[in-house]
Amino acid sequence: MRSSPTVGLLHPGSMGAAFGRQLTARGITVLWCPEGRSDATRQRAGLAGLTAAELPTMVAHADVLVSLCPPAAAEEVAAQVAAQGFADRTYVEANAISPDRVRRIAALLPGTHTIDAAVVGSPPVGGKTPTLYLSGKPSHADAVERLFDGTDIRTHVLGSEPGAASALKLAYSSYQKASRVLAALSYGAAQAHGVGDELLAIAARRTGSYLTETDYIPKTAARAWRWAPELADAAALLSDSGLPDELMVAAAATLARWESARDASLTVEDALALLRSAAEEA
Repeated sequence: MRSSPTVGLLHPGSMGAAFGRQLTARGITVLWCPEGRSDATRQRAGLAGLTAAELPTMVAHADVLVSLCPPAAAEEVAAQVAAQGFADRTYVEANAISPDRVRRIAALLPGTHTIDAAVVGSPPVGGKTPTLYLSGKPSHADAVERLFDGTDIRTHVLGSEPGAASALKLAYSSYQKASRVLAALSYGAAQAHGVGDELLAIAARRTGSYLTETDYIPKTAARAWRWAPELADAAALLSDSGLPDELMVAAAATLARWESARDASLTVEDALALLRSAAEEA
């Protein structure tokens, strides 16, 4: 990899744009493809200092491609890249997907150095420092690490086995995100029977309980369109590990009932009402 590589970003959502901004602040050229992207995405890309390029141009010029997109689109995005003939360079698969899907993506890109990656933490803005976990061929994982030297993104190489980073991410998020879903359901059930405050009082006795964070219920609803596919992959991880997957399957199905709340600004009552409405229609 060149000392000053060019990076292609697929695509600048809130996390991707923040990652891109960390790189452009280092003087690294970061390309992105505006075709079919929303005005919000275009604005994020502009604020991050990213350079617009058509997909064939981006694929032709990028030394490293970083895929940070909704999990459900990960394989489609990789297939689009493969169709452009990306080879002998590095593809960083950084989405929250199962190890099997990482391996399928690597198979779509023969001759490419696919690095399995996973982000744990919030976007690197306002002093936040997420960790980018990496697994894959050591020389290429080390090169990806060097990209983020001096940034607010911490890196940690897990080993040479592709799938390790994704397994870690889904193992963590299966607890984190499913707990958010369970907190919403628990609070909704207690509130419906007039004991919501009492439930919160019980939960408050335990430090850091999600049940005390009722203001996160609308955020969960607004993000459900992204979280549901991730938990579906977490279910696959559990099944592959010989563990029951029913909780993850059920959590993903519950999140799917919030599909109409995509990126919406809701109150707690709005979010719970959508769940109740979906349950009545089922």
